[in-house]
Amino acid sequence: MRALLIALLALSTLKAQLAIQGEKVYTMAGAAIENGVVLIRNGKIERVGTAAQVQIPAGYRTLSAKVVTPGLIDAHTVVGLSGYLNQPQDQDQLEKSTAMQPELRAVDAYDPREKLIEWVRSFGVTTIHTGHGPGALISGQTMIIKTNAPTADAAMVPAAMVAVSLGDLGKAETGKSPGTRPKEIALLRSEFIKAKEYTPKTRDLHLETLARVLKGELRLLITVHRANDIVTALRLAKEFNLKIVLDGAAESQLVLEQIKAAGFPVIIHPTMMRANAETENATFEDAAKLQAAGIPWALQSGFEEYVPKTRVVLWEAGVAAANGLTFDQALAGITIDAAKLLGIANRVGSLETGKDADVALYDGDPFEYTSHCTGVVIDGAVISANSR
Repeated sequence: MRALLIALLALSTLKAQLAIQGEKVYTMAGAAIENGVVLIRNGKIERVGTAAQVQIPAGYRTLSAKVVTPGLIDAHTVVGLSGYLNQPQDQDQLEKSTAMQPELRAVDAYDPREKLIEWVRSFGVTTIHTGHGPGALISGQTMIIKTNAPTADAAMVPAAMVAVSLGDLGKAETGKSPGTRPKEIALLRSEFIKAKEYTPKTRDLHLETLARVLKGELRLLITVHRANDIVTALRLAKEFNLKIVLDGAAESQLVLEQIKAAGFPVIIHPTMMRANAETENATFEDAAKLQAAGIPWALQSGFEEYVPKTRVVLWEAGVAAANGLTFDQALAGITIDAAKLLGIANRVGSLETGKDADVALYDGDPFEYTSHCTGVVIDGAVISANSR
């Protein structure tokens, strides 16, 4: 008991007072600060400014880095449900027993001790939007959680979106339903009509979840790549007055006007996604094209069935920055713009007074492969101070 109390006291002290000095601090709430300081107290950001403006009080632990950014946000992944072993026992991101299962919850499968979570965190990723992945017409619910959360019960948002796949990803195995695109939409339309009439006299978790979607309490995360399927997704959203987020969208550049007119954001495919079949028209410039069109977007690591198992959004942003985006635009796609898209910008995504003290430290340009993440702070706790 005494050892436990000592450990808890040490943890509280670690979170209580911290100062981070950066030769360059990207707050994502304004221009970058040269020779900046971020003060942290009780897990929250206390003050941000230049070293001339912000004096470090006595007793504050100090960390230093060449570059300081907000903790990175992965706008869509399956990490925590998908494990590094790539074997049946650590692959819970997709249930294929039936085509539509909106009642499945990511929090019931999330493993906070999964090594992939520790791995992506070591590069500065502090928040992930994770859960059931593409590959079924409705695969389940997603969640938003910090990468240091001890259990799934610590999720920032336990139920964030309901994952839907259209096109080839939404089709079932040969001979099973749905086998075509029209059947996918017909099944979805039928389920939404049923959900409109649902009353919770006798609970039905399937229809209860879809009823929440119809009420606007949950958004649909629609993984879709072909231009005609993107337009179909927009048509379905209009028909049922749904709130949706387009995911993947490899051919978004072909229907930019329709996406912008609909007003829905896009979690664009990973820049290094394999381009074949439905994704054959994906390009490194897709994020830049969304940016130029004025469409809200964010980057993701997505899911890789084979190697490398998962990607790191820091690398994805680096590639996007080399293909049409400015540094600030690319960084926003994995910080403040991702936070806004996910609805969590009141807590994370930028270094501002009162927000969660989630910070990433680097020994150089974060988008350069030769740079290293030298520290990660989440909710004011120093999770890592080692170079990665």
